[in-house]
Amino acid sequence: MKTITIGAAVLALCASGAQAQNVTLRLAHWLPPQHAVPQTGMQEWMDSITADSGGTITFEVFPAQQLGAAPDHYDMTRDGIADIGYVNPGYTAGRFPIYELTGVPFLATDGPNAAKAIHEWYAGDYAAKEMGDVHFCLVNPHEPGRFHGKTEIKVPADVKGLNVRPAHSTMARFVASLGGASVQVPAPEAREALARGTADAVTFPYEAMKIFNVAEETKFHNDMPLYLSSQVLLFNNDSYGGLSDAQKAVIDDHCTPEWSKKFSEGWADYDKGVREEIMNNPEHTVYTPSDEEVALWREAAMPTLEAWKADVSAAGGDPEAILEGLRAALDANGVLYK
Repeated sequence: MKTITIGAAVLALCASGAQAQNVTLRLAHWLPPQHAVPQTGMQEWMDSITADSGGTITFEVFPAQQLGAAPDHYDMTRDGIADIGYVNPGYTAGRFPIYELTGVPFLATDGPNAAKAIHEWYAGDYAAKEMGDVHFCLVNPHEPGRFHGKTEIKVPADVKGLNVRPAHSTMARFVASLGGASVQVPAPEAREALARGTADAVTFPYEAMKIFNVAEETKFHNDMPLYLSSQVLLFNNDSYGGLSDAQKAVIDDHCTPEWSKKFSEGWADYDKGVREEIMNNPEHTVYTPSDEEVALWREAAMPTLEAWKADVSAAGGDPEAILEGLRAALDANGVLYK
């Protein structure tokens, strides 16, 4: 079966006026190939598109930052280096102030249902405002992340003086508010930072302890669900626009809130399995904060939320309405942190 690029497909369609041509879409991500996302939700999504398009849409995947560094994946997608990019908006601080709300602590209690809620809330007006130079498709958060360190972190005061690799810009702000310093490296480089002594702790979901070998360096874990890191899957506008109407319909059917949930389920299942492994491993100490300690953490997170509100206001947005919209969507999907 011959494959052609998007541009060639458009020319061929114009010339023939006939059926859709075969298209191979380049999908770039920064995760290792063995990670749960490419192994489960991403593969299932691609297979479903290929089947529903009658085999006219296939994929070539570039994992592990092969086409560019993790923070560059948005621009890579916008500029056509990739047809589809798996993007962590939190790797580019201040660029997507509305979306950065998804990383504020104590909003959501699980990943897949939060994916559906965030998609419902953000797609449309917000996505068009902040990500209008790409075609928005899916949301993919992990299970709520925690603190993992070389020493115990039980209460907010324990973060003071630590060097912490934060999940994204919002968690970096949270760490700073607690008196810690941020070590800004993408997830695949976190273990090296810990091994070198550059970082004392990380904020990660449990699955990252295993897939990035971080559990070899961090033996203490705070088991309080804290925050999300919500990746997005985006299309280059020309790549999407060059598809036939029938092919666009297939893609549209796979860029829905329901698919955001489905895309995220395998990652969540893997995370829960790793959590059980760590909890049952005598080499690791897993600490469950008391209700009083959780209240301290929630109080400590308030300045981060207020700082987000200030950023959105400065960008011309209505932070109270935006926050209420996300909370309503999370509540409707049964995952609002209460």
